[in-house]
Amino acid sequence: MLEAFRLGGWGMFPTLFFGVLFVTVAIGYARNPERARRVLLSVLSLLTLAAGGLGFVTGAIVTLTYAAGTPNQDAVIAMGISESLHNIALALILVVLGGIATAVGAWRAQQQQQKP
Repeated sequence: MLEAFRLGGWGMFPTLFFGVLFVTVAIGYARNPERARRVLLSVLSLLTLAAGGLGFVTGAIVTLTYAAGTPNQDAVIAMGISESLHNIALALILVVLGGIATAVGAWRAQQQQQKP
């Protein structure tokens, strides 16, 4: 896991930051489903995905720029893109975890509304 983080490069840091923040807020929402947190959950999930996407795009740019001057371009591009995809993978993992907690919170909110 640490190797995947290292391979992803600098883009892993904002992805991790926003993702951990999203998961933390989602767990809080699961425990106490207040309506006011829904917008924050939406924004944090989008920021997590955007940070992962930005990390991927910047990694792909660096890869393609470097590959333009090398004789073995196919291998360089394949390696660079695979490393850059670690950003997307981290973002998706964190969004799925946060989404699960958000779903639990939504279910609990629905249960609270149905009580007499």
